[in-house]
Amino acid sequence: MKEKYINPFTDYGFKRLFGEEPSKDLLQDFLNELLREQEGNIVELSYLPNENLPIALGDRRAIFDIYCKNEKGERFIVEMQKAEQKYFKDRTVFYSTFPIQEQAKDKGKDWNFELKHVYTIGILDFVFKGDESPEDKYRFDAKICDLDSKDVFYDKLTYIYLAMPKFSKELSELDSKFEKWLYVIKNLSRLDRVPEKLREQVFLKFFETAEIARLDSNEYKEYQFSLNAYRDIKNSIDWAEEKGLIRGREEGRIEGRQEGRIEGRQEGLIEGEKRGLIKAVRSLLLSGMDIEFITKATELSIDEINKIKDELQAND
Repeated sequence: MKEKYINPFTDYGFKRLFGEEPSKDLLQDFLNELLREQEGNIVELSYLPNENLPIALGDRRAIFDIYCKNEKGERFIVEMQKAEQKYFKDRTVFYSTFPIQEQAKDKGKDWNFELKHVYTIGILDFVFKGDESPEDKYRFDAKICDLDSKDVFYDKLTYIYLAMPKFSKELSELDSKFEKWLYVIKNLSRLDRVPEKLREQVFLKFFETAEIARLDSNEYKEYQFSLNAYRDIKNSIDWAEEKGLIRGREEGRIEGRQEGRIEGRQEGLIEGEKRGLIKAVRSLLLSGMDIEFITKATELSIDEINKIKDELQAND
């Protein structure tokens, strides 16, 4: 069936639905439902440049999917992550340091170091490896806490991760507006009409903004590139997991017989993931995507991607 609505897990789809000025009220409503208990009601939201330049020459920069602040000066980083990477949590912590340091700019020597709250929000199209939480736990809120009492030690730095594959509620089971948001984000590209239960003004606009038929030719072309990249990455991950698991099982048997260990399974999985990622990069290069986009999509360095590109050209 031909899809009627854009896929919000694509880079283009996520930006169109939440990262552009005409759809700012959609992002504001989503953040209000996500953070109401902590934040109250966000009255005004403004986008900030989503590219933070390095502090010093040679420092690594951060490129956010969406970066904004509210009327109180609090910052919000919202990221859509399509696949797990080895140091994903480290990256979100690294990203949060930029809006922290940014608050020191133009404060002058009399600044007393008072900071505004920083929220880093990850909408994840995967489940964390090793996640042993209940099957229905899809939201993870993290703060700096005291290890003994578990009380919050510092309350101005918050990380929220939404593992979307673990959100499994059907339309009839939705109990809150926040759950409605999660439902439409997860299921949008599979729907062919606005469900009766979602006929609220904000969701009607969400579906209208997401209509593929409303895209002009350039927008449609950009979306198709983004959609193909998303599919390549997802297919490559599935392929890597399958191949890595098969190879890993065999190596694990050998290791188990020889030394009673099972590291071979993990090594095989890693090897399969590497080959799958290389396959995805080749597909993206052949589709004409630029290296900066591929870097962001795959988390590989520019040097690694250029090496794959050189090998591809040599084979041709």
